[in-house]
Amino acid sequence: MQNSGRGVAVDVLQRMPKEPFWKTKTLDELNRSEWESLCDGCGRCCLHKLEDEDTEEIYFTTVACTLLDAGTCQCSDYVHRKKKVPDCVFLTPEIVREVDWLPDTCGYRLIDEGKDLYWWHPLVSGSVDTVHEAGISVRGKITAYDHDLKTDEDYFDHMMMAESSSSEN
Repeated sequence: MQNSGRGVAVDVLQRMPKEPFWKTKTLDELNRSEWESLCDGCGRCCLHKLEDEDTEEIYFTTVACTLLDAGTCQCSDYVHRKKKVPDCVFLTPEIVREVDWLPDTCGYRLIDEGKDLYWWHPLVSGSVDTVHEAGISVRGKITAYDHDLKTDEDYFDHMMMAESSSSEN
């Protein structure tokens, strides 16, 4: 009598990729599911940024988008975010290459630069909690939401201090 279960398992193993998709594909080659899974859930892209008009240097604030859930660091209405926040940026491979405000740890940026994901990325660790445990996410760092601020000058009270990248690897 033949064990058909083993044959199926061997067949599945033979068809499994030897390397995870983020090591073998470019951003342009990713399907929608792969693209979405590259987001590490840090929430940094959902913080407001200020640009120095003279130097073009980008400064992060601790002011979050009105839709960012401070606990999960996820958008509270991802599907309808563009309707509710018209200036929300939908990341695309082109935008990843153009903007300079994505963190050095951003999965999209890393893959585009031919680098590997960090140990705390959910695709590597298998847990959505490691990005928070590693201190990479904005959990516990948000001091205000954009809807709480009255004037543009109020953002200056929420400038983020430069962070070291020692916990990345």
